[in-house]
Amino acid sequence: MSFPLLTATAALPAIGAIATAAVPAARRNAAKSLALLVSLATLALAVVVLVRFDPDGDRYQLTESHSWIKDFGVRYELGVDGIAVALIALTTLLIPFIILAGWNDADPLETGSRRWRPTQGFFALILAVEAMVIISFEATDVFLFYIFFEAMLIPMYFLIGGFGDRAHEHGEQAASTQRTYAAVKFLLYNLVGGLIMLAAVIGLYVVAGSFSLTEIAAARANGSLDMATNTERWLFLGFFFAFAVKAPLWPLHTWLPNAMGESTAPVAVLITAVVDKVGTFAMLRFCLQLFPEASKWATPVILVLAVVSIVYGALLAVGQRDLKRLVAYASISHFGFIILGIFAMTSQGQSGATLYMVNHGISTAALMLVAGFLISRRGSRLIADYGGVQKVAPVLAGTFLIGGLATLSLPGLAPFVSEFLVLVGTFSRYPVIGVIATSGIVLAALYTLVLYQRTMTGPVKPEVSAMPDLRARELVVVAPLIALLIILGVYPKPVTDIVDPAVKQTLSDVQKKDPQPEVEAAK
Repeated sequence: MSFPLLTATAALPAIGAIATAAVPAARRNAAKSLALLVSLATLALAVVVLVRFDPDGDRYQLTESHSWIKDFGVRYELGVDGIAVALIALTTLLIPFIILAGWNDADPLETGSRRWRPTQGFFALILAVEAMVIISFEATDVFLFYIFFEAMLIPMYFLIGGFGDRAHEHGEQAASTQRTYAAVKFLLYNLVGGLIMLAAVIGLYVVAGSFSLTEIAAARANGSLDMATNTERWLFLGFFFAFAVKAPLWPLHTWLPNAMGESTAPVAVLITAVVDKVGTFAMLRFCLQLFPEASKWATPVILVLAVVSIVYGALLAVGQRDLKRLVAYASISHFGFIILGIFAMTSQGQSGATLYMVNHGISTAALMLVAGFLISRRGSRLIADYGGVQKVAPVLAGTFLIGGLATLSLPGLAPFVSEFLVLVGTFSRYPVIGVIATSGIVLAALYTLVLYQRTMTGPVKPEVSAMPDLRARELVVVAPLIALLIILGVYPKPVTDIVDPAVKQTLSDVQKKDPQPEVEAAK
């Protein structure tokens, strides 16, 4: 039997989470170091997966299949395509930076009630989320995917509610109340979505007699599975609703600004750059592959919702007073672009959407982590409390600017390529939708540049006059992310070469072809 590489990639952070949680509370530095080492080892395994994956080979590779719950036809079935490989690489790349950025975020804290925050628990929860996200990207059994799709809510709930941001304008008590509210809202929204999906998963098994994605696809291809139109549409809606909550898509987005705003910056990155990607990934893997006709039927409505997300998220970002909530609303706008690219049903749109998942993860991580370093120095999330930072901390201001310019998709930085592909793919089939979506670019420039102007330029406020610049640990976190934004902005081919074959197969599932240019051939 070959080495179970996919299982090892998910199991290593899971085992690391247990080991980190078992470290004695008095040895918190050992817990931090252990978590970092485990995350780096997981990254190394992901690199092996990347090297062994053949973009031009079988659709699902490095597969593993074992009987699990035999009476219900549930199997432990794993396999990765190019889209999954790219997102596993993103996840394992970001986790070490998240751990380093949050190095001191969960140190023991004594308040009037002598409440302590267990350091080892914080890092163990991060590793647990990583394990569940990775296996969600790997699962080709629908029931197996569902279990970890829902299970990741538990550690995320405790990361938001138990280790949230304490920088609140009305003090610690208000911060605690807001953290609890954000955590409960996050959990309830996602649980409702998950319960609706569970009903759809059961319905799928009743109709198809299997939870295996590959078996259902094969049965559909050879004509042995003929799903009634109304049944397929209801099942599609059950799956899509859960994924739209996770993504999040307007109007199911309202949990995200609260969750990101009340979390520490590293946990906010974990939410939007890692966990939320499971929702958009699942739209590609499950919605389009399992329910191709229903996906085409729902496309017009989904495109409208995606455009509303783009414009609505950007408009609310313009008016934000809270730095982290601004990034959250910007992410809602960006997820609108991703979903727009997926349901444009063109190769450019879906390649751009997949590339956007990767690039958004990197750019949001860069901007949010630098914002977290800024907040930790000043002790405030309010934009109005800053000013003139670039004069006292030029490196911090410079990295913040690059992260912001990536967020507005400046040419030469990674998100530009993906956003351009999404818009090109949308224009070719839905020109009116594409025109409206471009307004998100203008609004992104507005909220990003105004944010930089208000926080970094102008007179130096007395409260920031002694602000230190980025320290060595913080530079180690930010510098590689900035480098990746530039490299992938100039040369995105390594990522597109991996994802393009998988995108073509997805388009084949829904029996869609790229529109032909309406231009006469030269004579």
